[in-house]
Amino acid sequence: MTDTTPNEAPRSLEEFIQIVRRLRRECPWDREQTHASLRPMLIEEAYETVEAIDHGIDTGDYTELKKELGDVLLHILFHSDLASEEGYFTLEDVIQAECEKLIYRHPHVFSDIKVEGAEHVSRNWEQLKRREKGRNSILDGVPASLPALQRSARLQEKAAKVGFDWPDSEGVWKKIREEIAEFETELQNEAQLGQTDRPRSGCQKDHSPKEEEFGDLLFSLVNLSRHEGIDAEGALRAASNKFSRRFRKVEAEVESSGRPFSDFSLDELDAIWDRVKLSER
Repeated sequence: MTDTTPNEAPRSLEEFIQIVRRLRRECPWDREQTHASLRPMLIEEAYETVEAIDHGIDTGDYTELKKELGDVLLHILFHSDLASEEGYFTLEDVIQAECEKLIYRHPHVFSDIKVEGAEHVSRNWEQLKRREKGRNSILDGVPASLPALQRSARLQEKAAKVGFDWPDSEGVWKKIREEIAEFETELQNEAQLGQTDRPRSGCQKDHSPKEEEFGDLLFSLVNLSRHEGIDAEGALRAASNKFSRRFRKVEAEVESSGRPFSDFSLDELDAIWDRVKLSER
């Protein structure tokens, strides 16, 4: 297979591979890259892919998702090529390992194991992963680098698989109310003592009691979202997008008035916000 020239549109995975390898040989920027230098870009591409998925769900247009998946695939090929140069593994090794893993973790498809539904499949998957990777804890395998809400949900999901969970949302609501009360207590204590860094036994290093109680409250809210079948990370992302969209409209109205933001009272800005909200219904 000869290298694909720049004016030829790639028509196969093999041509894509050859383009990546040629860039690695001939492009000064590509030659300088390492696993470490590409890491933040891979994370960025993953988030851009999630954004493209959301856009597709909202609009029915998945054109951007096609592009972003290509960018993610580029990173997979690039990292594999770097590893091959370093003598660690090849792209073929990556594909082989993934095929073996998928077959191993789906015995209900590739052998005669019977399952009773998706939940049974999920439990089997976790058990096989623990056996395969020699993990000591059911919580092993949840990356600490995940976004905080997503990591909380994954930790809770894993604990729930061994029965460490409330049977329904009622227990979660009780816990949320408890955490709200504890957070309010810490705020009151801080106000009375006039200290923002008051130590407390059992409090994590570099975290004030107020911050720790607020974290417990967020963790409980994630638990509620899980029980209600809501993706906490996605819900907060959607809420942030909604706020951004509406605030930009408030900005536009303020700008069109010819007055600076500082001239508007909070009541005036709230009135504009309410009009923006009403216009979206």
